[in-house]
Amino acid sequence: MEVIKLPIDMDGITKGIFGNLDVNLRIIKDNYDVDLIQRQDELILKGSEADSARDVVKELVHILESGGKLDPQTVNYVISLQQKGLSYQENNVNKDIICFTHKGKPIKTKTIGQAEYVKSIKEKDVVFGIGPAGTGKTYLAVAMAINAFKNKDVEKIILARPAVEAGERLGFLPGDLQEKVDPYLRPLYDALYEMLGRESALRLKERESIEVVPLAYMRGRTLDRSFIILDEAQNTTKEQMKMFLTRLGFGSKAVVNGDVTQIDLPRGKRSGLTHAVKVLEHVKEIKFCFLRDSDVVRHSLVKKIINAYERYDVPDAEDE
Repeated sequence: MEVIKLPIDMDGITKGIFGNLDVNLRIIKDNYDVDLIQRQDELILKGSEADSARDVVKELVHILESGGKLDPQTVNYVISLQQKGLSYQENNVNKDIICFTHKGKPIKTKTIGQAEYVKSIKEKDVVFGIGPAGTGKTYLAVAMAINAFKNKDVEKIILARPAVEAGERLGFLPGDLQEKVDPYLRPLYDALYEMLGRESALRLKERESIEVVPLAYMRGRTLDRSFIILDEAQNTTKEQMKMFLTRLGFGSKAVVNGDVTQIDLPRGKRSGLTHAVKVLEHVKEIKFCFLRDSDVVRHSLVKKIINAYERYDVPDAEDE
């Protein structure tokens, strides 16, 4: 039986390695043949997989020392990477701060897929973020847009969404047109309010430095020095997607986000997102980032729900 001893600073930040009621240590024990014993200022690992468990503990200590926080989801993700021969630290997952929320919370990537997505947005003028719910596609894109705006790389942020009904009809909703479409734009408002604060975001919206609009409002415009985000792009038609992509002007970036497993278009209508993947796959200036269930950063149940639906559902013929 292998025995490894690791120093743990019980008066410093690395004491957070244990988690609430030692939950992090229990997760490690559930995944490896190892016993973990804490004695004073050291953690003792005993078992046939003590080596692998040590590598995980070192990764978790690195996260804490670089200002990150540990929760069960992060611990499970680090373990899944280690079991694939990958390193959280070496892939610079949590290295750079994109921006800060209005309350001072740093926004960082949490998975390798997210890190690649953010890197692509920095390097390319058009990026597609395709993946399931909870992978941070919209949130990180808005963070990158705000960072670009604050650094004066762009003069305007434009957030657009197709107003496609998911089981309801717009005509039956109360209010005028703006009140009808606002619920579809709410996730974009939520991200803005968290990062800028509600009052600051509304002031920028009044000055038209930020626009949150239905996709249809984009027709006929040319957008220079703008950071443009199209959310829920799986619900665009082929024609709408082409219209959106051709709005790009000088000094602008466009990020297109969508989840091809949640298409709400009428039967027989081809998604503009799935069509664009095939049409534009050889355009080297455009980057496609495919986020996976392993990149989900919501409640741990979200990943399990996504996996359950993927196992159960058979794709419709028009989505092939």
